[in-house]
Amino acid sequence: MTGSELFEMYLKKHETEGKVIVAVCDKAILGKEFREGKLVLRLDERFYKGDEACEDTVKEALICAAIANVSGERSVACAIACECIDPDAIIYIEGIPHAQMVRL
Repeated sequence: MTGSELFEMYLKKHETEGKVIVAVCDKAILGKEFREGKLVLRLDERFYKGDEACEDTVKEALICAAIANVSGERSVACAIACECIDPDAIIYIEGIPHAQMVRL
């Protein structure tokens, strides 16, 4: 794995009402929009573009988050690996995996 492969995701933390919302997105799909039927997935830079992050950093942020939005192959794989996302909860829009997590 090269150095550039280590940071193929963006991680952004948002705080609202005392809760941490984490947005994670593969770098390759940031800023794009995907549509399938009535579903629209907009990977807006204002929401998703934070710091470049490695898998360990993403996993740590997801474990601590109250809410998460995760998009892209690598990002969703991280969320599954740290058991924050159930593989059955993933939706695909134009082949792009997307999942959301809410801790109650």
